[in-house]
Order: sequence, then structure tokens, then C-alpha cells
Amino acid sequence: MPTRIDQRFQTLKAEGRAALVTFVMAGDPDLATSLEILTALPKAGADVIEVGMPFTDPMADGPAIQQAGLRALHAGTTLAKVLTLVADFRRSDEATPIVLMGYYNPIYIYGVARFLTDAKAAGVDGLIVVDLPPEEDRELCLPTLEAGLAFIRLATPTTDDKRLPTVLAHTSGFVYYVSITGITGAAVPDYNQVASAVRRIKGHTDLPVAVGFGVKNAQSAAAIAREADGVVVGSAIVEVLRASLDADNKATGKTVEAVTSLVREIAEGVKSAKRELA
Repeated sequence: MPTRIDQRFQTLKAEGRAALVTFVMAGDPDLATSLEILTALPKAGADVIEVGMPFTDPMADGPAIQQAGLRALHAGTTLAKVLTLVADFRRSDEATPIVLMGYYNPIYIYGVARFLTDAKAAGVDGLIVVDLPPEEDRELCLPTLEAGLAFIRLATPTTDDKRLPTVLAHTSGFVYYVSITGITGAAVPDYNQVASAVRRIKGHTDLPVAVGFGVKNAQSAAAIAREADGVVVGSAIVEVLRASLDADNKATGKTVEAVTSLVREIAEGVKSAKRELA
């Protein structure tokens, strides 16, 4: 059965444009503000929302997302509260796909079967778990698929043609192509290399390919959107949120607008790529 993710990418393909996939950390800077931001993102132009599950040892993330996770943890965010946040979002939005992104440890502690049941009930559509390779698919990937949720896998510049079929074997929803080697928010991608990588991945799968890491503004988003099926923006959003906080890392009257203003700008960049191709 198609998920909201499948339906959204099919709709956007028919419209001739890429999806804007936005990442925010659940509970950053607090759960109430986090819900305000989630609710505002689709209106600002987000097509798919990745919601970070805060974790104490986020080894794939750069400083901006690491700090966001710490702020969320200090605010009392737990995995159970992340699921409640999604359920609260679903009361006003039944259409926007929600993907939980993070690490396996919190899910393992919560209990895989219980987590998948609760995630499905809350309105989650898919998972990205960055520290579980395909060799560990029995741990979470296969149970996730059996539960009717998408399991989105990451491909990187070092994922060669020999490794790629293994990475794609149980991937669903979309393929997340990491455009740089290293941590999130650390560099600017080479757009020619990204275009080549997207074409190479598409030679192995019919799934949409979304590109993230290094997308910071409308211009970089447009450059990615000309080749990819989706543009993922995370660190830039998290950083503009941080800059809006007060000295005690509390939300201010500028916080929600700071995030939605940047998302509107980037959404326009994504849409401009379609107009330039027309």
C-alpha cells in the first residue's frame, strides 16, 4: 500500500518539480515551539518533513544538529514525546509525509515492536536510521517494512556500483543521497558530481532520489532540484532557529518566523528550477 511519501513524490513528479524535504529536531528548543514550527512548515513550502529524534551521540551530524539535539534533550524531549509531537501535528495535517530520522539506540531501548506500533499510530510514514547498515536489516528495516512504513536508506559518494544494490535492496519511500563525505552542514557539494551521482543511482532504482547535506539557500536548492527528485535542507534550518533564540536558548517571538522565512525562500528556489527547465 502506498505511503504518504509515495503519494507526495508521485504528485510532484506530475507537477514537474522536485520535493522540498525539511529537517527539524523534535523538541528544539521546546516541544510547544517545535509543534508550531511543524505546523507552519507545509504552509511555508515543505513537501516532506524529517523530524529528528534527539540522541546523545549523533556521530553523523555536524555542530548545528548536535546542538539542536542537546537543546531538545535539555528541554525534556524523549522518544515517546517525539511520537506525541507527530500525533499532535496529525490533528491538523493528514497529508504531509513525516519521516523520523536518527539513530538506532533510542528505538532499541524503546523496543522495536512497540516503537513501530506507536509510530504507525502517531502518523509516521517512514524512518531514516543512519547507523544501521543493510547487513543489520533484520534489526529494524524488515520489521519497519512489515509494519507498512518506509525505510529510507542513505547512499553516499563512496557507495560504488558494487555496493549500491545492497543498499537499495530494502529501501523504500526515496533514496537519500548524501552529497558530500563527512558530517552534516560541513561543506558545499559539487553540483556536477551530484548530478552524475543522481543519474547513476537512478540506473539502479525507480525510487525518487533526494539530495541533502550542504543545501543552504535558494540558489543551492535550485541547483540540486534541476537533477534530483528532492532537496533536503537541515543544518541551515536548524542554524537559523538557533540564531533566533535568547541567551538561555529559549524561543523568542522571532523563532517560528525565522524558520518559515528561510523555508519559503528555499521553496521558491526549488520551484524556480522547474520554471527554468520549462
